[in-house]
Amino acid sequence: MDIDVAATVLRVVLGVTFVLHGWNHGFGGGGIEGTAGWFESIGLRPARVHALVSTYLEIAAGLALVVGLFTPLAASAAIGVMLTAFVTVHARNGFFIFKDGYEYVLVIVAALVALATIGPGRMSLDHALGTHWHGWEVGAGALGLAVVGTALMLVVSWRPPRT
Repeated sequence: MDIDVAATVLRVVLGVTFVLHGWNHGFGGGGIEGTAGWFESIGLRPARVHALVSTYLEIAAGLALVVGLFTPLAASAAIGVMLTAFVTVHARNGFFIFKDGYEYVLVIVAALVALATIGPGRMSLDHALGTHWHGWEVGAGALGLAVVGTALMLVVSWRPPRT
């Protein structure tokens, strides 16, 4: 079916994007220490813990999306990463990404909510295991879980620098 192909393309592209993004946080350029330094500069504390969690959460969620395993939970975790980026970095810069705005973050969140809503498709481990949840309730639940988790994390850990 066409929806299964669309779900698979969306899952794999989003998943690979998150694996690579997480890999870059942990093992690219400045590695964990560089990511921790950047997180410290935007007010996430303890920065090293956030760098480690971000790295491994993005890689795990990305891999789960690629194979279509626990897709709504993986989408929710990835949405949480994007919501954190939205609040801590992008929202204050306006819409356009070339001004470090939230354009990219918004598109990724919308795609993840859409994926959680339509489901992982037949070409997924979720389908093979009979756990292929989908529907507007699942999409809303993935978004809601991410919003609550992100809000709690930010209340506990984010101390934005005074400008």
